[in-house]
Parts: sequence; C-alpha cells; structure tokens
Amino acid sequence: MSKADHGGRGCPFGPSRRSVLLGLGAGGIGAMAAQAGTAAAPQVNDAPDASAEAAARRVPYLGRHQAGIVTPRPEAGLVAAFDVVAFSPDEVERMLKTLTERIAFLTQGGEVPGRDPRLPPADSGMLGPVVSPDSLTVTVGLGRSFFDGRDWLSGLAPVHLARMAEFPNDALDPAMCHGDLSIQFCAGLPDTNIHALRDIVKSLSEFLVLRWTMEGSVPPVVPAPSGETQSARNFLGFRDGSANPDSNDAAAMDRLVWTHAAGEPGWAQGGSYQAVRLIRNFVERWDRSALAEQEAIFGRRKVSGAPLDGGEAATERDVPDYAADPDGLATPLDSHIRRANPRSKGSEANLILRRPFNYSRGVSANGQLDQGLLFICYQADLEAGFITVQTRLNGEPLEEYLKPFGGGYFFVLPGIRDAGDHLGATLLDAVRHA
Repeated sequence: MSKADHGGRGCPFGPSRRSVLLGLGAGGIGAMAAQAGTAAAPQVNDAPDASAEAAARRVPYLGRHQAGIVTPRPEAGLVAAFDVVAFSPDEVERMLKTLTERIAFLTQGGEVPGRDPRLPPADSGMLGPVVSPDSLTVTVGLGRSFFDGRDWLSGLAPVHLARMAEFPNDALDPAMCHGDLSIQFCAGLPDTNIHALRDIVKSLSEFLVLRWTMEGSVPPVVPAPSGETQSARNFLGFRDGSANPDSNDAAAMDRLVWTHAAGEPGWAQGGSYQAVRLIRNFVERWDRSALAEQEAIFGRRKVSGAPLDGGEAATERDVPDYAADPDGLATPLDSHIRRANPRSKGSEANLILRRPFNYSRGVSANGQLDQGLLFICYQADLEAGFITVQTRLNGEPLEEYLKPFGGGYFFVLPGIRDAGDHLGATLLDAVRHA
C-alpha cells in the first residue's frame, strides 16, 4: 500500500498531518467548528448565561399594598436607608412623585432614553440600553424621625412607629441605624438592585442623602420530589422561616401584616410596619459547636428543619407539640423556636412575616468572617409583633453566637393604587385636610 493509501504525502482524500497542524495554528479550529455548525468554545470573559424568561419577569407595582412584602422572595435583596432633606409638604410631594415615577420604570423595565452626549447619560448603563425588570420590587417606608422632624406632620405618625431601641445583646452602630426613609430592593440579580439604587440616588439627589445600605441573598432550593419547596438556609445552616404564616392567605395577611387598627391614622390603613435588623453571626464559634447543642439552641433538626419532638419522618412544616412537652425534654424551654413562638393562648397575635436575606461582607478587623442575617419582617402592629417577639428572645442561648449591630423601624406606605396615584398620597391628603 502506498503512502497515499495511508493519507501520507500526495494523499488525494485529506490534508496531511503537517497541513492540519498549520491549519490549527492559523485558526483552523474556528473554521472547522464553523463548518461543522458548532458554537465556539466559551471564553473566560464571556458573561454567564442568563434566563430571558427570568429577566423579563415583572411584578406589578400598582395595588392596594406595596409589592415586596407578600411577593415571593427572589434571590437578591438590598436595604437602603436615607435622610430626607425635603421639609415642606410641597417638597415631600415632589419627592414622592419622583420616587413613584422611578419605581414605575425600574420595576416594569424599558429602553433607556437617549440624551445629548455632551450631558451625563440618562442611566448608569450597567444593565445595558434596555432595563430588564428581573422581578424587581421597590418597597418604601418612613422612619419615626421623618415625622418628628416636620411640625406639619404632628399627630399623623403611625401609632406604634418608634425609633429602634437597643436590646440587651445589641451593639448598635449609629452609622448603620435608623433613617427618615427606607427602601427595600428585591430582584433576581444583585446588579438589578444596585442599578435601581443608583438610579434613585441620582434622580432624587435633591431630596435624599444615603445613610446606610446592606445587601443580601437567598440561596435557591431545588424543590422536593413532591413539588414542595423548603425554606432556605441561613449562614448557621438552619432553615429560616419554617413557621412563617402563609403569605398566600389573604385573610391572615389582613390580620397580621396590613395595618387596620382603629387607632391608626386613616391615611395609614393598608400599610405595614417594617423591622430591619443587621445581625452578625459568629460563624467560626458556631462551626465548632456540637450538632446536638446547635439543634437544642434552635429547637429544630439541622438537616430536615423538623421540630425536635417529631419522628424520623417529620418535616419542617410539622408543628411542635409543647403541651405534650411541658418540661422541655424534647424542645428545650429556652430554644429559639419555643421562645419566639410559645404557641400559647394569645401568642398568635404576635406572629410576624419574616423576609430575611443572608449577608457576607468579607473579613472583620479581628480576622473573622463578617457574615450574618439581613433580617426583615412585617407586621400590622410593631409592638405586638417584632418588639414582643424579640423581648421574649432576650437571654436565649443563641445570643452567644450573634450580635445585632444595625437596622431600624419603618412604616411602609400604603400601595400605589393606579397610574394617577403616587406614594404617600393619602398622607399628604391628610395634611392638607387637617
């Protein structure tokens, strides 16, 4: 058999080995891949693949209540607190109307308008020329200082709205506490939240001065074979929110989350009290603790999230039976879940709707991981809700592993009812009719 039969020199049926190598060196791989109809291999600088369906998903911003409270929680969250430098009713109205306009665009998405290149661009550009909604919600609340700093709001503050006080285990940093106005951003991607924050900072620089921010995230959870999705885990490794009330139960939300009490000012009906707490977890110390101790501190199994008095088949949705365990032999009396919700007569009035995110901020000055919980909860009555629950938790064993250092209390305004409405309209109407 000749050299030609083996594909050697002079082979009429294909390239020689030398020509293949030369072709590869001259970009032959790309040409061959193109001829074969295959995509080029990914490059290290290529953007990660995105889901067009997820990016296009919109959450309505109009309604009786603001979005971002009973809305299903996406993966990324950000809370920002501001000092407000609008002091007259007209200035505050302009601020809230502008904020409403930006929320409408950011949450529904659209093409960024062009502008004379001699001027600053209309948008930061970090999401490109078309802003995708990405399930963004923007939830706005007012702090006690907003009402205290304006005489014309005298007598109109929500009755339970107070400045966040320090609990025994707190080490509050003044630079990370309080604020006249809070904005909670939630979206599928962190960049969507950051883009929205920058847009509002730019668009409302006349009225708002940024005081503090905290970003967080929630790990996605693969649904169980039954189709049920379990609660996400916090940085202590336990499921967070197992005992949350059903956010799809409108009657329960009316009772527990939305302001409805006769003693509240009329303009505030349909709003909600928001408690934000920045809680550092001492994760190194926690990771060195025995599993049995961790479970006793929480009152739940770490893997399944089930209460300690449940059997092998118990799940996180099972309700612990404290009446059958009066001495705390199964679920310790000082465990987190038993103190937070003793399930005693009347304690259902203290339920809160938790909506937290995990945060991670690198390394602290003493070389420890700065990780913890961006805790957010909503309730119709701040005193009966978060403040009562947190007071019960004072002195719990879990305090050895955490340290709250910031946050604040805010009142989330009623919703934007239609396209002609704006945030705070009922409050300003009350001012003008007082």
